[in-house]
Amino acid sequence: MTRRRNYLDSKNALVLTGGGARAAYQVGVLSAIAKFVPRHHAIPFPILCGTSAGAINTTALGCYASCFQLGVKKLAWMWKNLDTSKIYHNDTRGVFGYISKGMLASFQADYANKLPHSLLNNAPLRHLLNSVMDFKRIDNNILRGNLSAVSVTASSYTTGNSISFYQADDRIQSWQRAKRSGQATQLNSEHLMASAAIPLVFPSVKIKNQHFGDGSVHQLSPLSPAIHLGARRIFVIGVEQPKEPLHINENTPHPPTSATIAGHLLDSIFADTMSSDLERMARINETLKLIPKKKKESIEGLKHIDSFIINPSHDFNAISLNYYNDLPLPVRLLLRSAGVSNDSESSLISYLLFEKNFCTELIKLGFEDAMEQENQIKHFLNLYPVSNH
Repeated sequence: MTRRRNYLDSKNALVLTGGGARAAYQVGVLSAIAKFVPRHHAIPFPILCGTSAGAINTTALGCYASCFQLGVKKLAWMWKNLDTSKIYHNDTRGVFGYISKGMLASFQADYANKLPHSLLNNAPLRHLLNSVMDFKRIDNNILRGNLSAVSVTASSYTTGNSISFYQADDRIQSWQRAKRSGQATQLNSEHLMASAAIPLVFPSVKIKNQHFGDGSVHQLSPLSPAIHLGARRIFVIGVEQPKEPLHINENTPHPPTSATIAGHLLDSIFADTMSSDLERMARINETLKLIPKKKKESIEGLKHIDSFIINPSHDFNAISLNYYNDLPLPVRLLLRSAGVSNDSESSLISYLLFEKNFCTELIKLGFEDAMEQENQIKHFLNLYPVSNH
């Protein structure tokens, strides 16, 4: 006979990174973990931290923290029924009309009320978030003890700082560090729009008196929000993936196109800082082992933190080329003008391919990758039945 486990005491944190449509992979991993958790049980991650598209996934889980399996099912349903029109305008007028409008706006006088410029208009995403997210549930789950904190990180283009907007109980204090801070707030769709505003691709978002963009841009320490919110164990679903050869002809080497370079920059923004931060935390853990116990207790702010990271086993870019034609024609024409085609080396396609076939394959990949590590995940999260005795 088993009893219900209180995961709130576990101090487990879930950290989800960004990557546009690539975030569908996270849903697959979460779907596998949901199979390890008893039915109708609360979320095994009382601390949720997300950046960019990962912020949308973590916030959705926070809304349904009282029943982890239900939250994951709703999230999976949303991703499996996506198409680009629900994320950004994808018709001819919506794509090229928006770019033309932005070009004309650049000639406005400085005193004019200017709108942010970008490649695509993601106004439909705001509508989607407001229709599927019940942000009031986050407070309810915190009050009922199903959740400790939810954090959404965005980058301030105004100050150059990384800001983690978080919603938690009153015991958690805001923090201020070099180039990063945590601000208590009531989360809403604008925080998610800001965090998921991929640089140059989607427009920045104004919150109060600052302009914000994708949370990965200035995020030098992606593990920081989870640590400040009290995490002792951090589960990371990353985006660092093996590089699989695309259509490369070694006999005719050519310089990278601007689109290829842009893809490399996005890959660096979303993956590199996480790897370095995990290495830094591992070094701190090793250093703490060398400090005597009595001395360690007197050192404020330093603690051993366990981590587990799961990364994709296949290259998202190689997968995305199989679904290139799923993109609407105006979007393909826009990408073609930037040097991106169905045999391109650029990773831009995998960021923008919010189509259900591609997303469903990434969900399947995430599920399979997590099931391959079932025992390790169960052990790390302590997802075993608890006896009454």
